[in-house]
Amino acid sequence: MSSFLKGVDQRTSLAGMNRMELLLFTIRGKQLFGINVFKVREVIRTPDISPVPKSDARVVGVSYIRGKTMPMIDLAKALDLEAIDPTKYGETLTIVTEFNSSVQGFLVEDVDRIVHLRWEDILPPPDSLQNLNYLTGITRARDQIVEIVDVEKVLTEVSGKPREMSDEFVSSYLAKTRGHDFFVLGADDSSVARSQLKSILDKLGIANKIVNNGKLALEFLQKWADEADKGLADRVSQRMLMVISDIEMPVMDGYTLTTSIRKDDRLKDLYVVLNSSLSGGFNESLTGKVGANKFISKWHAEELATTIVARIDDITKKA
Repeated sequence: MSSFLKGVDQRTSLAGMNRMELLLFTIRGKQLFGINVFKVREVIRTPDISPVPKSDARVVGVSYIRGKTMPMIDLAKALDLEAIDPTKYGETLTIVTEFNSSVQGFLVEDVDRIVHLRWEDILPPPDSLQNLNYLTGITRARDQIVEIVDVEKVLTEVSGKPREMSDEFVSSYLAKTRGHDFFVLGADDSSVARSQLKSILDKLGIANKIVNNGKLALEFLQKWADEADKGLADRVSQRMLMVISDIEMPVMDGYTLTTSIRKDDRLKDLYVVLNSSLSGGFNESLTGKVGANKFISKWHAEELATTIVARIDDITKKA
């Protein structure tokens, strides 16, 4: 199975071209699910699992792999499907993932293959289900519907909510944001991440709009630019403090969104922050290549808030 994902590190050439690779797998039955290959470290036969007393029911234990221990999560149980029989663990596969600065294993029934897709071929879940399900996108592959799992939401529920800003931290910055007419546009396909971003901006007293993919964000910016062209409003860069975008999203990813912003003379001066659970030097390198101003790993609320306030300081000093 190690050969199945051989060369994953060399697949990064697809990023920045609104393309991605999806690892297809089954959890229970024939329904295909998917996860972005960038999140996957390897796929292995499920190793021995040691139970952890009083852990979340979805965490079936821990395993010792390559000199490290990691939590093992029954993905079927996490998605409210029938849990895997513990006596059958040895017949399953484990998708070892790395994101949110942590490594964890997800137990699945079987792994199918890797498919190449365009982000525009991946649709967000229906609006009526946006905050009620564990999917970030839906697409088709092998003549079947593929449901892309929101593993960030699963991990957040298992490990606890992302750390929020302390009251003392918020109080120290409110004086800088209060009284200013700032606006931030955010884009993220994860309902958990959208909720956290909105919470940060609301606590700082900053007006905001949060959408679930890059295309909606670009359309919002273009609408504001059209209003400025007609003399109905100031230039977008005068009205908007910054754009904060996830990297991997249905329809249009964060790299393509940033590139589109830089190509539009009406938007090219906007300050763009890419915010992703996919940490590492590769993302930071491509962030600069597509023209974003900064890269921040997800779930670091105070770091993101500090970046926002630093931008406010920079603007107010120049005013």
